[in-house]
Amino acid sequence: MLENPRSPRVRAVAKLVKRSAREETGLFLAEGPQAAREILAYRPETVVEMFATPTAMERHIDIRDAARDAGVEVVFTTEAVLDAMADTVTPQGIVAVARQSPTSMRDVFAASPRLVAICEEVRDPGNLGTIIRAADAAGADAVVLTGRTVDPYNPKVVRATTGSLFHLPVAVGVDLASTVERAHTAGLRVIAADVGGGDFLDHRALLAEPTAWLFGNEARGLDEEALTHADLSLRLPIYGAAESLNLATAASVCLYETAFAQRAR
Repeated sequence: MLENPRSPRVRAVAKLVKRSAREETGLFLAEGPQAAREILAYRPETVVEMFATPTAMERHIDIRDAARDAGVEVVFTTEAVLDAMADTVTPQGIVAVARQSPTSMRDVFAASPRLVAICEEVRDPGNLGTIIRAADAAGADAVVLTGRTVDPYNPKVVRATTGSLFHLPVAVGVDLASTVERAHTAGLRVIAADVGGGDFLDHRALLAEPTAWLFGNEARGLDEEALTHADLSLRLPIYGAAESLNLATAASVCLYETAFAQRAR
């Protein structure tokens, strides 16, 4: 059992909360039973090792069994050690260390997708995690992160996806122009979600076709250059007195409306 929160092994795991350490090692943290359960179910080959308190393993026997079936070592720790490793205040007794496994943009569009979410300079971890989760729930084929979008392996993003990060392809480190070019080559229409765009309801019929939604920064939206890459821009109507919609909420509506249209057809 690991008992020393200041041991080199514990410190090496704790460093993964920082982007520099994740980039250097190619590893990241999946904290809590939900993340552990999902990564063992969908990406077991990426799990390097798992740390857990004895109490957590007794409580989550399914995770213990899944780790054993995947050949993943479970190292028992004290509560203090697990707290030192994790980014959260209450990590719930389980932390997995896994290899990052992004999908190449080429593979994303070679798979003939019908619904893709493109995030351009989305900086808030909670928003990005929720968009990935919504894309997964709406049956999107992939999420592509362009510009200076937050690292999808940031612990806060991983938690916000509640496991969806392991369910669908996520491409990272690509520029918007080449992403749009690939989308067009694959037969997708690129629609920007923008407050200055056309009325969403007037263009609803277009959503039945293969679509890539382009979402921008939380505060600034999409700049003029980014908007020139889109085939058209649409805005969601505001019927009440709200000033605007949160980015992740708006993205969820756009993705689900597209999923409804494509399935109805």
